[in-house]
Amino acid sequence: MTETTPATPSIVVFDIGQVLIEWDPRHLYRELFDGYEDLMEDFLDTVCTPAWNLEQDRGRPWADAVALLTAERPDCAELIRAYDEQWERMVPGPIPGTPEILAALKDRGVPVYAITNFSADKFVLACRRFDFLNGFDGIIVSGTERLVKPDPAIFRLLLDRYGLDAKECFFIDDSAANVETARAVGMTAHHFAGAEALRRDLEGFGLL
Repeated sequence: MTETTPATPSIVVFDIGQVLIEWDPRHLYRELFDGYEDLMEDFLDTVCTPAWNLEQDRGRPWADAVALLTAERPDCAELIRAYDEQWERMVPGPIPGTPEILAALKDRGVPVYAITNFSADKFVLACRRFDFLNGFDGIIVSGTERLVKPDPAIFRLLLDRYGLDAKECFFIDDSAANVETARAVGMTAHHFAGAEALRRDLEGFGLL
């Protein structure tokens, strides 16, 4: 569901993970755990947790993160190192349809920006692999800025750095919390659940 602000949006702001590219540690750990789903889920719930990974998105160096966690869980050291060393295996490819939407917006001359929760060095790897990530008019990477969504400060940083008006921004994210914050700062926001619904929404605003 999208909520509108008084102004019609003319700028599109993308999230990246789970909107433009797929990311899920299960793509890696399903192989490492050789199909033992319960053990894999327990590891991701109690060792390499989302909260642990978020600190890398907030700017903590991967070497520090791995060292700290392996000191706590030496029994899992190899699996913990894999999260860093084999990170690209967690990213199987683009989300179907959304890179094409990004390209269509650029072809129409719509300004496109991004706010992403991403560690700085892993984002460099992603940009090398997916060239469409290099074409934004501006981007805020959490690991560089040491701010993570849904903190309103990261949204305001985008607006301030690039001189954007929130009411002119159409924000796309798969996280309900991030969508809520975007609306709170004055953006129109789309809770992403697939390219088809996103395209319809963009067409409804005349952006496509």
